[in-house]
Amino acid sequence: MTALKSLFFFILAPGLLMGYFPYLISTMDAELFNPGVVGYLAFPLWFVGWTVMIWCFWIFIANGRGTPAPVDPPRELVIVGPYRFVRNPMYAAGIIALLGWIFWSPSIPLIAAPFLFFLAAYLFVIFYEEPTLKNKFGAAYDEYARRVPRWMPKLRDR
Repeated sequence: MTALKSLFFFILAPGLLMGYFPYLISTMDAELFNPGVVGYLAFPLWFVGWTVMIWCFWIFIANGRGTPAPVDPPRELVIVGPYRFVRNPMYAAGIIALLGWIFWSPSIPLIAAPFLFFLAAYLFVIFYEEPTLKNKFGAAYDEYARRVPRWMPKLRDR
């Protein structure tokens, strides 16, 4: 049942925000701008973004015993896979996927999308997600937050 709930949330959240809505916007602007060969730079960004998102959803089911949806959060703190490098890999992956849309169809809404998504994700993380995780997992989350950066992975330890 958790897998079905995750699939539903996957279709609803990243599916619409990083897939369907940008696609609709790109088709509306198709006559205005044709990026040509540069547009194909979108594919590696989409591949990386969607691969990381799918991986994270799988980890939430398998390791967290829950979903990424706030209504059915994981029962275990998820600190494996891409969560070893950044605390918010799904949001980072979403931004990467949205950046791909800029190459595919660089319209004002699609150029603004990654920045607006980052702002919304940042506010959600600061005001809801992190306080909720701290309350739920206590010292384990504090230690994790101390070791792992929020957005950008550490390239090396000093």
